[in-house]
Amino acid sequence: MEKVKVGIIGPGNIGSDLMYKVMKSKNLQMHMMAGIVESEGIKRAAGLGFKTSTRGVDAVAEDPDVRIVFDATSAKAHLHNSPILKAAGKIAIDMTPAAVGPYVVPCVNLDKLTDEVDFNMVTCGGQATVPIMYAINRAADVEYGEIVSCISSKSAGPGTRANIDEFTETTARALRVVGGADRGKAIIVLNPAEPPLMMTNTVYALVKKPDEKKIVESVNDIIREVQGYVPGYRLRVPPVIDGNKVTVIVEVEGAGDFLPSYAGNLDIINQAAVAVADRLAAKMLSSGGN
Repeated sequence: MEKVKVGIIGPGNIGSDLMYKVMKSKNLQMHMMAGIVESEGIKRAAGLGFKTSTRGVDAVAEDPDVRIVFDATSAKAHLHNSPILKAAGKIAIDMTPAAVGPYVVPCVNLDKLTDEVDFNMVTCGGQATVPIMYAINRAADVEYGEIVSCISSKSAGPGTRANIDEFTETTARALRVVGGADRGKAIIVLNPAEPPLMMTNTVYALVKKPDEKKIVESVNDIIREVQGYVPGYRLRVPPVIDGNKVTVIVEVEGAGDFLPSYAGNLDIINQAAVAVADRLAAKMLSSGGN
């Protein structure tokens, strides 16, 4: 079966986990892993028989077989990489909070984005909470939305820690732009508990049209949609409605492809990114590869 070849820039935890997820895709074929040093991630990819390079974005941009590129570097690096990939005719799926291209949350707005060449995956917290905010907003019109993402400190690598400011800014903006809230705020907590806890996300909303039945139905519907590409996504606390205040808590258990199951924060953004790439690849294949 014909597949679309992809490259990954950044062979760290996110890039390595992406590699294993791509290997399970029906429309994507893992082709190249690129970094800037001979890291464990590069060695891992080479051991699985994939092309590797320590020339970073340039190696991927120069490979004519690569059609879709996952950029798992950093917000600063993607600002540099994006124009290079665009000039090379590659579609970029940005795993960083750089937000060069439009925010994409598969179950909310992927179908509305056409002819894009740079898709931003928001943040792990955004992928977990924007669907809930969107569900509440379409049912009750959110005046103010706030989220708190709590992740295990063991699942927060150097990239996550370096991008915390971008995380809060990007996630808050996505709550408005994609989730539909009039105003938004995001907070991240790194929990050092042992044993490590799974990612937990609390969503608060002040709504203009509180309707318990509509809110509950809307949230349950979106949970099922997210589970279509993130099986470990589930309600921990169903919608609690107190006047015009709505509270929902969701948790994410990772698939354990490469990372431990408690690293749901990394798993959900990777699952979402592969879902986006898989849909784009299906479109390419159905149109004869164009």
